[in-house]
Amino acid sequence: MSATLSGVMAALQAGDHLVSSQSIFGSTMQLFSTILPKFGITTTFVNSGDLDAWRSAIQPNTKMFFLETPSNPLTEVADIAAIGQIAKSAQALFMVDNSFCTPVLQQPLKLGADVVVHSATKHLDGQGRVMGGALVGSRAFIIDKVFPFVRTAGPTLSPFNAWVLLKGMETLGIRIERHSSNALQLARWLETHPAVNQVFYPGLESHPQYEIARRQQKAGGAVLSFELKGATPQTQRANAWGVIDRTQVCSITANLGDTRTTITHPASTTHGRITPEARAAAGISEGLIRLSVGLEDVADLRADLARGLDAAS
Repeated sequence: MSATLSGVMAALQAGDHLVSSQSIFGSTMQLFSTILPKFGITTTFVNSGDLDAWRSAIQPNTKMFFLETPSNPLTEVADIAAIGQIAKSAQALFMVDNSFCTPVLQQPLKLGADVVVHSATKHLDGQGRVMGGALVGSRAFIIDKVFPFVRTAGPTLSPFNAWVLLKGMETLGIRIERHSSNALQLARWLETHPAVNQVFYPGLESHPQYEIARRQQKAGGAVLSFELKGATPQTQRANAWGVIDRTQVCSITANLGDTRTTITHPASTTHGRITPEARAAAGISEGLIRLSVGLEDVADLRADLARGLDAAS
């Protein structure tokens, strides 16, 4: 979030307007909807896949486009190149959150983005040891605009955390390959389980943006989510927490990108601070569970999830 804030504050000023995809990390949503307005910066949220919505949201004072793809937690995939062209026509800086894919699977700068932001806490570290963020862009933007803000306002990474992140990145490529392979196997199994209503994973042929993902990602990545069946939101929530609480291999945490599989309930964790209306607009139901698939044996992960899923079916 320090990296996201630094990028936004370096690029924008009072009176500017931002266009953002509506399916973004909960804290980013809070930043754009409740914090930035205090500084005179307004935001319009749009459906990431609706190119006409991006065009229609442009105002004379639009200075930035912000996109997260795949999105958290529904793994919605947006066409980076197409949105980049719209941003360029509006002379707006285009920032992409690439935390889920990392540069191993997706390189937004090559697809038309101006700036890329990473939650280094996730895959770049890979073992849940330190917190950090990263901004990648042109030298002119990073040195001339971001650096003065960071130096003055102070959201800087400690040297030790930077060292840990650099060590983590030495194994990033091989970790991401295993994460993606395990996640695809698990997603295919979840699609067959009678307790599961829908699985969201860009590597599945059933994913609505599968073809876009194939075009701009090398694999589906580690993160998937799935929605449980239930007649009411209360039933869905009870089933979801029943699955989560019965796990023994998975780590119950809102973090992701770890070597160990993590599991969480987005409606009460990552997106718990936004309004129920905003969650509904983003498609985050009470029955939704997010998994960041780790490096364990897939058979062990299936057995771990089956305890709760079998009880819910």
